[in-house]
Amino acid sequence: MKKILNRAWAEIHLDRAEKNLLILKALLDKATKPVCVIKADAYGHGDAELMRLYQSMGIDFFAVSNLAEAVKLRAGGCTGEILILSWSPPEREVTEALHNQNIIQTAVSAEHARALSENAAKPLRIHIKLDTGMGRVGLDAFDRVPCTKEILAIAKLNNLSAEGIFTHFAAADSAEEAKRGYTSKQKELFFAAVNECERCGVSFKERHFTNSAGALLHKDDRSTLARLGITLYGLAPDTELSLPKGLEPVMDFKARISQVKLLLKGRSAGYGMTYTAEKDIITATIPVGYADGYPRLLSNKAHVLINGKKAPIIGRVCMDQMMVDVTDIESVKQGGLVTLIGKDGDEIITADQLAEMMGTIGYELVCGVSARVPRVYLS
Repeated sequence: MKKILNRAWAEIHLDRAEKNLLILKALLDKATKPVCVIKADAYGHGDAELMRLYQSMGIDFFAVSNLAEAVKLRAGGCTGEILILSWSPPEREVTEALHNQNIIQTAVSAEHARALSENAAKPLRIHIKLDTGMGRVGLDAFDRVPCTKEILAIAKLNNLSAEGIFTHFAAADSAEEAKRGYTSKQKELFFAAVNECERCGVSFKERHFTNSAGALLHKDDRSTLARLGITLYGLAPDTELSLPKGLEPVMDFKARISQVKLLLKGRSAGYGMTYTAEKDIITATIPVGYADGYPRLLSNKAHVLINGKKAPIIGRVCMDQMMVDVTDIESVKQGGLVTLIGKDGDEIITADQLAEMMGTIGYELVCGVSARVPRVYLS
């Protein structure tokens, strides 16, 4: 393991993950049950490991993106409920796996639900997805009457047990008045359909719409489940949104220096000659690049931390390496520690900060840390 860690690694701090979950649970109404979203390998943090932590804390409901992720969780020891949030092919092999693994599948349309029913040899558990303004998947809730008819028809299908119904907010991470109004409208559309179904004698055990941003800005005890995602990992749904006090990023990204050398005035560093030294400087090469998940878009923009000091990136980030200016940092040596994401001394770099430089969100950074970067779990 030490040889592997000599190049680069991601530290996953389970104590921070535990604290984050406790803080978020305290924000929820008693009527709302937390669901830990651990899709995309728990946003790059390690799904099996995080699942086991959350399960030890009493969490018995998880959400993933697809069947492969769900099956992996079961193999890793998950005994709780698992909801697949996205479409799954309705082929017989899929329906058999859903039944055998006791996994809840989302029905994204009436057509999808019928195909699941027709190809299922045994009853399947489903949640029905409504599109209330995300424009992605789900039954169209803008026209209540046909939407309600489709929901009622799905509920009557053989081999399906419609246990839940849900929608997803499009702009809950914004405090802007117009977007808050949009979120409220999504709730109205959702309950217009749900309440009409109940008047027709069809009710659902779970009715949910609260996500990470919803839990922070739109708390509502009518949502029986809260799908907690990025905030579990200490990152914000949007870089402009303030997180509750105490939440900490769970992942640190670190590496070792591969070489320290002199770059003379007038010489360039990296592909494309995008950086040319205006004076003699000392550079450090770090064996991390975009194949490890450090974005090329941060070339000549971001910095790393070495010996508690900021070292700016010079030149383009390569596939496997990048260079930084360490002229003003003392005692920089080959093999020295580099912090790409995390804290060193009084300085800190977060995925949210890097994302803001790129015009994106922290999700993309942590999800993008590649599989060739080993995860080290610290408690």
